Amino acid sequence: MELKRVVVTGLGLVTPLGNSIDEFWKNLSEGVSAAAPITRFDATHFKTKFACEVKDFEVGDYMDRKEARKLDLYAQFAMASTELAVQNAKLNFETLDTEFFGVIWGSGIGGSTTFMAEVIDFVKSNYVPKFSPFLIPKMIADIASGHISMRYGFKGPNFTTVSACASSSNALIDAYNYIRLGIAKGFVTGGSEAAINEVGIGGFNAMRAISTRNDDYKTASRPFDVNRDGFVMGEGGVTLIIEELEHAKARGAHIYAEIVGAGLSADAHHLTAPHPEGEGAARVMNNALRDANLSPDKIDYINVHGTSTPLGDISEVLAIKSVFGDHAPKLNISSTKSMHGHLLGGAGAIEAAASILAIQNSCVPPTINFETPDPNIDYNLNFTFHKAQHREVNYALSNTFGFGGHNASVIFKKYTE
Repeated sequence: MELKRVVVTGLGLVTPLGNSIDEFWKNLSEGVSAAAPITRFDATHFKTKFACEVKDFEVGDYMDRKEARKLDLYAQFAMASTELAVQNAKLNFETLDTEFFGVIWGSGIGGSTTFMAEVIDFVKSNYVPKFSPFLIPKMIADIASGHISMRYGFKGPNFTTVSACASSSNALIDAYNYIRLGIAKGFVTGGSEAAINEVGIGGFNAMRAISTRNDDYKTASRPFDVNRDGFVMGEGGVTLIIEELEHAKARGAHIYAEIVGAGLSADAHHLTAPHPEGEGAARVMNNALRDANLSPDKIDYINVHGTSTPLGDISEVLAIKSVFGDHAPKLNISSTKSMHGHLLGGAGAIEAAASILAIQNSCVPPTINFETPDPNIDYNLNFTFHKAQHREVNYALSNTFGFGGHNASVIFKKYTE
């Protein structure tokens, strides 16, 4: 069967680098670090005392405050970024056929703050069960997509993907596939996370997965640097409106980019560590290129997973060299996590937005905070260190890899008729 073409027609961002497209792109392209001391709780006794928090967020700007109290922060972020994306896409609900518009969201953890607060109250009450009737619907990871569909009346496929840090890439890929197969005309997709809390920071500290560079938090996320010591936690919500091309053209939509390929794979190797030679990462990029019917030399930019972890950065570089061969030094690579932090289940969405805006602006955002080379990394590649680089970006590939060995890659293309 002939597959439909799928395009991105709306973006909405609530992020550590800003809550609008312009603010986010300005800070991203200028290499601004969003890391700062944690304000969401008292981190005095934690090994990590900093994170990339969303700033200047007022949920009442996006939805009724009374209704917002029924939502965990991760779902509030989802509702806010979706409202911005709906406005940005100029969806007209008087003419839009909501029967064929769905919502597929991504979140790796869901309402962890809600769950933690309820358990603390249970213990403080001497184990008397006085749980909130909103505990379960605030906590479960799928509820954001439900709230979005109820608010706007979207009646197409509706669910949430959970695949750790690949969650929102999986959501985007599922939505892409439903559209190109002709099952739906459009989707709200993306992801959100709000895990900057005692359990989130404490749990990742226990795993030794996040940086403890408290004396120099602005440069703590340093992908590909020999002194990297883990990722920096981020939070927020990012929404993409994607549509079948002819549907988008018929309503006169602005088209940011086209989605032309996607790949999925599993490392089948370890609970948290990537395959040391990057086999799963290489496989998922090859799968995406095959799906897009593209040769490797067509890719101009890779927004890498690049978490600033000792093992992950090495394996991803090995995978890129394996897949792209002689072309590898000619493409740009950057880890935008060095600026906005790691949004966990929302990582794929924010990095998809960064890739799309790189295409729109003919500019590759930088990898910041690099200082000292790692003898295990080949610096013959262009990591876009320190400063953004202006170049035409016709094809951008975005990688996300999650605990459990979940790998997802998406390829975006500059839109042409």
